This record gives sequence, C-alpha cells and structure tokens, in this order.
Amino acid sequence: MSRIRVGVVGAGMISQVEHIPNLLRLGELFELVGVADPSRISRQFVTDIHGIANFETIDQLFDQRLDAVVIGSPDPLHHEQVLAALALGLHVFCEKPLCYSLAEIAEIVAARDAARKIMQVGYMKRFDPSYRLALASLPGTSSTLRAVSVEVNDPDAWPFIAHQPYRRGTDIPKDMIAVVAAKQKRQVEYAIGVPVTKLAFRGFTGAYSSALIHDVNAVHGLLDALGVPDGEVVGAQIFANGDGGQGAVKLLDGQALWTMTHLTVPKLADYKERITLFFDDASLELEFPSPWLNHHPTRLTVTTSDGHTLSKKDLRAGYAEAFVEEMRGFWAAIVNGDPVVNPPEHAARDQELLLGLTWQHLATAPFD
Repeated sequence: MSRIRVGVVGAGMISQVEHIPNLLRLGELFELVGVADPSRISRQFVTDIHGIANFETIDQLFDQRLDAVVIGSPDPLHHEQVLAALALGLHVFCEKPLCYSLAEIAEIVAARDAARKIMQVGYMKRFDPSYRLALASLPGTSSTLRAVSVEVNDPDAWPFIAHQPYRRGTDIPKDMIAVVAAKQKRQVEYAIGVPVTKLAFRGFTGAYSSALIHDVNAVHGLLDALGVPDGEVVGAQIFANGDGGQGAVKLLDGQALWTMTHLTVPKLADYKERITLFFDDASLELEFPSPWLNHHPTRLTVTTSDGHTLSKKDLRAGYAEAFVEEMRGFWAAIVNGDPVVNPPEHAARDQELLLGLTWQHLATAPFD
C-alpha cells in the first residue's frame, strides 16, 4: 500500500476540526508532514494538539518533499495556491469554492492536465453513505420528476464545534487581511463581470458560493443519475443582508422546478438541511445534520403511497464519515487510478449556476 506524503495549507476551522484529524486517522494512507498558516496561534495550536510540524509560509511547506497538498485556506487564495501546487507536481485537494470565476477554474483544469496530477474539490456530501445510497434508490425517473427542493437554515459552526479543540488565529496582520479582502473583491468583480452591490457581494461569496454550493453540487449528482440535463435559472434573490440566498431553476422545459434557499440564522442553535425530490407518485428526502457533527448519519427517506395508504421507508447505509471518505477517495484516485469524484469541471458547473443566480438577482434588484 502506498503512503502519501501530504501537507495542509491553512490551519483554520476546517483544517483543525476535520482535515488534520482525519488525515492522521488515515495514517495507513497518508503521512501528514505539516501545516502552513500565517497565524502563529493557529499553527502552533495544531502542533501542540497533534505533534505535527508547522510552517509560516506555503513555500516552506512545499519544500518538504510532498506528494500532495490539502488546501483549506481562505477562498480568495485557492486559485494561486492550487496553481502553485500543480506547478510543483503535487496532487491537490482544495476546499470549495474552488474559484469564483469560470476563467480561473479553466486555468486550473489546464494546469492539472499539463501536470498530469489529481485535482479534487472538497464536496464531502458526494461521499456521504446516505447520499450514495440515494443515487441507487431514486423512486422515479426523469419523466416523472416534478420538483427538487433544497431548504437550509444554519447558525454557522459555533454550536457544533464548542466541544472540539479549536483555536482561532487572531494574530494575522491587518495588512495581510486587507490584501486578501482586496483580492476577493477583484475576483468577484471579475467573475460576475458587472457592477456588484454590497448585498450581492455578500450573498455571492456567502449564501451562494460558501453554503448553497454544497447542495448545488449534490443536486447536480442526483439529476445526473436521473439523466436530467442542466436547467435554466428563472428566479433568484439575495436577502437578509446577504445571509440568505434563494434561487429557482426550470428543469426539463418546465416539467419540473428546482428551488433552493439557504439562510444563516446566527443566534439560533438549530441546523436543518433537506434535499427533496418529488416524483409523480413518490418522494426521496435527504436530511443532513450539521457538517461539523461526526457520527450523525444523514437520514434518507423514500415515501410512496397506495391510495390513501402512505409508506415511509428509512434507508440506512452505514456510519462512515463523509469528510473521512473524501480523503480515502483522494488517496484512491492518486494511488489506484480510481475516478476522481468532484474534479474541477464539477466546480465549474456549480459555479456557473451560482453566477447565474447572482446575475438574476442583480437584474431584479440592481440598486440594493
């Protein structure tokens, strides 16, 4: 069995709570060499907890004879860091959103092809055992599909990581934060291509590209299993000061409608995330727990009826952790040549839809 030497870029929440513990848990597959982060507080905390090396810069990490890198840095840094890793001949796993613009993703696809390396995007729901079972348990076909519904209310991570060892890096220099913020502004303006209001900026980077993007990717996989082609954006609104994002996509020339809503409710310690597919005579529902909770399986329910007699069937696929399984998938793609789940082409498809939602919002509320 080949063991991969891997480094982690970014010692923030996703790396501290998920990626670093999971890579260590998969010690038979990965040798975790170290983590790079500009925050001394965060990177030293990781060292104190896990005993791994830490580095201030990405270049210092890349000098450690790596085979692969896991990128969990702030979103505006993904593009340059992925390209730098591929240029050095490293396999790359990068958290979502891969990039804000389709052009930047196209650059990554070209760099991946030139390097002939694995590039995987961090959509862990595709590895959820219940999601994978849902793909094999769809109670209808494209000809009977009537609607797809996505509903999410989310307080963000705070209620679900309080029991986890985590330390926020509060020592990053203000000028470095300003540089990243300016880079994000330029990237968003480039991606959208039209003047962007403050509300649209917050909604595009938050509710859409940071939150609903997971559900967009998951629904795309379900629609692919049904053979349903991509649809047409027919409605979108960003609301609640950018904490809320809503959209509607017409499918199959209007035979079906896909609606989606994400709302951050910052002071309500409750999380609900549901993806429901409605067919002529049945429904399938995935109810996800907060992604920060381990050992909380996603609930998969198929509902049918015989006249007035209703039948609800709960399907259980196991207790494997999606975040762990996506790392197994990354390893298997590198070592065994398994198909890459969530290549950058998938990220481009998802981002194209999110851009479409943002353009639709701007068309109806250009001066918000």
